[in-house]
Amino acid sequence: MKVGGNEYNLRELAGAFGDLGTLIPFLMGYIALNKMDPVGIFTAFGLFKILTGLYYKTPVPVQPMKAIGTAVISHAGSITPGAIWVSGLFTGLLWLVMGLTGMVTWVAKMTGRPVVQGLVLGLGLGFIVEGVKMMEADLPLALVAAVLTFIWLSRERVPAMLLLLGFGVTVAIYREPALLKELSRLSFRLRLPEVVLAKLRWEDLVTGTLVLGLPQAALTLGNAIIAIVEENNALFPNRPITVRTVALDHGIMNLVGAGLGGVPMCHGAGGMAGHVRFGARTGGALVILGSFLLLTGLFLADSAATLFKLFPQPLLGVILMFSGLELAAGVQGSHSRKEDRYVMILTAGVSVVNMGAGYLVGLLLWHAFQQRWLKP
Repeated sequence: MKVGGNEYNLRELAGAFGDLGTLIPFLMGYIALNKMDPVGIFTAFGLFKILTGLYYKTPVPVQPMKAIGTAVISHAGSITPGAIWVSGLFTGLLWLVMGLTGMVTWVAKMTGRPVVQGLVLGLGLGFIVEGVKMMEADLPLALVAAVLTFIWLSRERVPAMLLLLGFGVTVAIYREPALLKELSRLSFRLRLPEVVLAKLRWEDLVTGTLVLGLPQAALTLGNAIIAIVEENNALFPNRPITVRTVALDHGIMNLVGAGLGGVPMCHGAGGMAGHVRFGARTGGALVILGSFLLLTGLFLADSAATLFKLFPQPLLGVILMFSGLELAAGVQGSHSRKEDRYVMILTAGVSVVNMGAGYLVGLLLWHAFQQRWLKP
């Protein structure tokens, strides 16, 4: 079925879950470790996934911001929900201003193509590394899942993701039979997100802005704005997007999402690779996944911990690994100039460790070569 330029079929349904490898671990961290209310988190993600799919009509993902999420989860207990909301408000305001003034377009034009391709390659390699680490929690299970996924993906009409998720749910229930009883007691109760601005404290402003928000800025620019535009326009040239539109999108999404009690969100390029690898070709995949998340946030938020148990970590690692493979394999690295290859490879190498640092290092090296200050 095709409605408004988006398709809604088995392929889009399978592709909808292609970014669970990054989405679920961060959501679990925010909710289980930082004790945040899942209502606002699920509702914000669900709402903006639906709106994103309807607007762009391509599988532009909506994911947690990685630098902020990593900092928050690794310092669980010391960073308050208020600081997390402030980081979302800060990043939202930053990208709204960058988009409205056109500064983001100017920065994007300064960024050479080898830098962008290095970011994409580094992100893909980073996803592969993180996916393998997650798979190590149960290597035999992960290897079986990876082999099955390769086989399923090699058959175009087979919904590989749905089979993989079904396999994961079966394993989870087999290993923990009591999970069936927990599922039978799911709590269906309507809960609406609340506006959280009145709960913010002055100390939250400092932590949210300086500790969380600022370190995220370069990563968002490189991965969630410049790289996602590059990836979308390469995969879907008939449905192009611009860095200005994506920056404005980030602004609105985070200002509204944080106000509802959500967490900082972005359009990471790795998420699109995951959606596309498992079948998504339109924004219908985002509408489908967003609907699931929105319904979960409004009616099943109290049972979020039970639902997370259905997704074994090694299988999430397999999903993340395949997303990384798709992203890295899509990089066209056959540059004729040696300096371009230098920039791409160095950017990729540093980006595996830190995307923001990779962007800055690649940008500086590229301009140094352009100005003939350095020679490879």
